[in-house]
Amino acid sequence: MPPDETAPPEDPRVRAARTKRERTRRALLESADALFGTRGWNQTRVEDVAAAAGVSPATAYNHFPTKHALIGTVYAPLLRPLALSAEQDRRTGRPVVDALSEQVRALSRTSARHRALTAALALAMLDYTARTTAPPDPADQGDPRNLAPMTTAIQGLIEDGQRSGELHPFPPAAELSGVVINLLLVRSLNRPDETADQTAEMLLTVMFGAVKPELLARPGVGGRPFSGDD
Repeated sequence: MPPDETAPPEDPRVRAARTKRERTRRALLESADALFGTRGWNQTRVEDVAAAAGVSPATAYNHFPTKHALIGTVYAPLLRPLALSAEQDRRTGRPVVDALSEQVRALSRTSARHRALTAALALAMLDYTARTTAPPDPADQGDPRNLAPMTTAIQGLIEDGQRSGELHPFPPAAELSGVVINLLLVRSLNRPDETADQTAEMLLTVMFGAVKPELLARPGVGGRPFSGDD
């Protein structure tokens, strides 16, 4: 939309304040990315991120009220390309097995490429779940499970497949997508040397074993239908 030429010019002080705030937020996210990726969840404090970004802890907390909000915001951009890909597949009617297979492999590659950051996110989500003892509340924008919604793309594709009859109707998409992502996150913690293909093989076996078990009869490599690239 073209700018409104009748609107009064923006106050330079307002523009400068906004620019400064955006610069500070960017510095905090970059510092958090580096620290969570090297020190991990438990050894990184918001105060450490603030110091690395060159701002006060009060400023950091003004942008991100909790460490959980910070890690969720750091990780979210890694998921956006996957969400866009899933949306495109759903819009164009791509076969759901192909779309889900690619989505799970892409998630596994992302997790492997950013393994330390994924492990930090996994611990943040576990900690937040223990604190709330409840599923994510969509209204809670401090919940890393909402800020980095790892289940969304897979859940939508499973829902489409169950609705069309391509996938078995049970378990429900919301529960199955949660199982798949929880398995991915746990493996980021306890399988540090696992390759992306190995992770994807396990996730696909669990997922399709539930809603498309006939795929497990494919010969694959050594009787493993999801081993390596399809």
